[in-house]
Amino acid sequence: MLVDHAAARQNQQKHTLVALVENKPGVLNRVASLFRRRNFNIDSLAVGTTDDPQISRMTIVVDASKTNAALVERNLYKLVNVIDVQDITNVPTVVREMALIKVRVANTQKRSEIKQIADMFQSKVVDVDKDSLMIEVTGEEDKVNSILEVLDDYGVMEVVRTGRIAMVRGAARSTQERENVIVSSNGHAH
Repeated sequence: MLVDHAAARQNQQKHTLVALVENKPGVLNRVASLFRRRNFNIDSLAVGTTDDPQISRMTIVVDASKTNAALVERNLYKLVNVIDVQDITNVPTVVREMALIKVRVANTQKRSEIKQIADMFQSKVVDVDKDSLMIEVTGEEDKVNSILEVLDDYGVMEVVRTGRIAMVRGAARSTQERENVIVSSNGHAH
């Protein structure tokens, strides 16, 4: 088995932070403004609502060689609408990314080859046009990078990636999501 030591080092330098925030207009803008003001380098940011429609969950990936993850965490806590922040980098997690990849198709044989590649990566073709195929791939970052590398020979026309999303494994939930949360007068969890 070949090990890409550079890629392994890069992944070790990436920290995954999960922030629970109030689901209110302007919260994402305040977080983005914080990143800009503090000159934080963010690799990816994925945001979506949780099982509670009043709370959104942000998954933030920080390259620790460029930005101190603990500093990002401390600064996020200063924002009024931030409920909880956790660095889940060293916690057992399930991590996924999704990408849509549009690939040029020259002929029927190439279309068949690209479909086989998608199948090998447990991906699926989600759009077919006379000159292109669109593939949806979900998995770890390495899987997305690998299929992109293979498809590059066919002519990748366009790519969109969600960035990393992550959830702690097992029955454990983030501190704020537990029933017995202690909230201080300023609204932050302890």
